[in-house]
Amino acid sequence: MADHTTMSSEDQRPVAISVCSTPSDDRSLAGAGAGAVASTPRSSKLVPLDSLQKLMLKSPLAPVQDEPAPVPLVKKVAAEFIGTFILMFTVVSAIVADAHQHGGGGGAGGVLGIAAAAGLAVVAVVLAVVDVSGSHLNPAVSIAMAAFGHLPRAHVAPYAAAQTLGSAAATFLAKGMYRPADPGVMATVPRGGAVAEAFFVELALTFVLVFVIAAVATDPASSKEAVAVSIAAAITMNALVGASWTGPSMNPARTIGAAVATGKYKDIWVYLVAPPLGAIAGAGTYTLIKP
Repeated sequence: MADHTTMSSEDQRPVAISVCSTPSDDRSLAGAGAGAVASTPRSSKLVPLDSLQKLMLKSPLAPVQDEPAPVPLVKKVAAEFIGTFILMFTVVSAIVADAHQHGGGGGAGGVLGIAAAAGLAVVAVVLAVVDVSGSHLNPAVSIAMAAFGHLPRAHVAPYAAAQTLGSAAATFLAKGMYRPADPGVMATVPRGGAVAEAFFVELALTFVLVFVIAAVATDPASSKEAVAVSIAAAITMNALVGASWTGPSMNPARTIGAAVATGKYKDIWVYLVAPPLGAIAGAGTYTLIKP
C-alpha cells in the first residue's frame, strides 16, 4: 500500500511539469514511468519571463500628466487690473512723497527713489501675476506681444482696458489719500524740451523696455525670477534716464490714468503714440536677432 502511494506521487510529477513549463520528450517521461501521460503532451503558451521583462522595458508605462487648464480671460483681466493698480499706486505715491519732501523740485535723490520704487514694484507684481496673465501691465506691451503672436489679438482690448482702469483707480486713491498741493505732479508731461524730443525719448525708452521683455519673457528657459529682475532693471534704468525729459511713462495706461485723475492732458498724444511704436520696434528687433 505504501509502495502504491509512492508511485502515484511520482506519476503526478511529470504532469505538473508538462503543464507549467515546456513539456519534456517521450524518453524522459518513459524513464519516469509515465508512458501513458507522455502520449498526450500539453504545449505551453506561457510567455517566458525574460521576454516579458524585455517587453516591459521597451514599452514602459509613462505616468499620466495632466496639462494645466487654460486660465480664463476674466482672471487674466483681473490680474492685469490688480497688477497695474499696485504698480501705479507705488509710483504715484513715491512721486507725491518726493514732491512733498522737496517742494516739487525733485533732485537726484528723489529721482533715484522714484526709480527704485518703480523697479521694486515691478519685481513684486511680475512674480505675483506672471503665471496668470503674463504681467504686461502696459497696453504698449500687450500690443507688441499680440503683434508677434505671444498674445491672442482678441485679448488686447480687455488687457488695455483693465490696465487703464487700474492706473486710474490707483491715481484717484493716491490723490484722495495724500491730497497733494499740486495733483498734477502725478501726471506725465514733456519737461525741459520740445515735444518732438519728448516723443523720441518715449519711443526710445519703450523700445529698450520691450526689447528686454521680448528677450526674457518669451524664452522658455527663463525663470519668472529672471523675468522679473530683468524687467525691473530696464524700468529703473529708463526712469533715471528719462526723468528730466518725459516723466517718463513708457505706458499709455499710466499716462491716461493720471490724466483722468488730475485733469492734466497736456501733449498727451506723445504718450499714446510713442510707446506703442517703440514697443513694436523693440519686440520686432529681438524677433529678428533671436537664435
